[in-house]
Amino acid sequence: MIKNKPKVIVILGQTATGKSDLAVKIAKKVNGEIISADSRQVYKGLDIGTGKITKKEMRGIPHHLLNVANPKKVLSVAEYQKKAISAIADIVKRRKTPIICGGAGFYIDAITKGIIFPEVPPNYTLRNKLALVSDRALMLKLQKLDPGRAQNIDPKNKIRLIRAIEIAEALGKVPEKTEARLPFKFIKIGLYLPPDKLKKKIERRVKEMFKSGLLDEIKKLKKLGVSDRRLKEFGFEYYKPTPKKVILETLRYAKRQMTWFKRDKEIKWFDASKKINFKI
Repeated sequence: MIKNKPKVIVILGQTATGKSDLAVKIAKKVNGEIISADSRQVYKGLDIGTGKITKKEMRGIPHHLLNVANPKKVLSVAEYQKKAISAIADIVKRRKTPIICGGAGFYIDAITKGIIFPEVPPNYTLRNKLALVSDRALMLKLQKLDPGRAQNIDPKNKIRLIRAIEIAEALGKVPEKTEARLPFKFIKIGLYLPPDKLKKKIERRVKEMFKSGLLDEIKKLKKLGVSDRRLKEFGFEYYKPTPKKVILETLRYAKRQMTWFKRDKEIKWFDASKKINFKI
């Protein structure tokens, strides 16, 4: 048993609450390096639509697991987990402090709880069958098979819904979350904003996305050979987006994020609209 486990700071919470900025500030204070916990920022070329931190905003702090995957291919949560745990171990070995930063609850749990994922190969017969079913019907099916996964999945993302059902059905039951003990002490800091302030922040961010060239980013991805099907899998920002649609879906996503995080009693919550003071 390890008496003094190395500390790993986790900055999590809703979208548009300033997680990246806070992570950089903390990294400056504790000699840290940041590991992204975002399901889409791992892909090259998905910058504007995902709100990916810029080189300038990094302020010289090393960031890991950004731009490490080809957008034409899927990087599974299990693959992400291996890369993230390897990055944590490397940062600790160099006597620095790892800081996990992101809003993807499933990815954060994969790291902090050491979830052991079942390896389920694609079932193309099942996929073709489910492709003919409506998003709503798929969601209802997933809720019966795996209520936990259904809480944190985009109900309009058909590809992810089908994959979740595929896993649950392949195992013949709802997969139990097998967890491995990791040799790290995770300190979880959660950021939230009051609903009115979050809405205004999201509206500003979405307007800035379109102004900064979101539609051009989508065109570039298509030129690189990223299919419409794959763009749809990346979410509402990348499939026929309009400002109104993106604002509405982002607000819904923020609500799903809080539903997921509220179950974790280890998180210490802070209102991102106020000055944040805490001891690491």
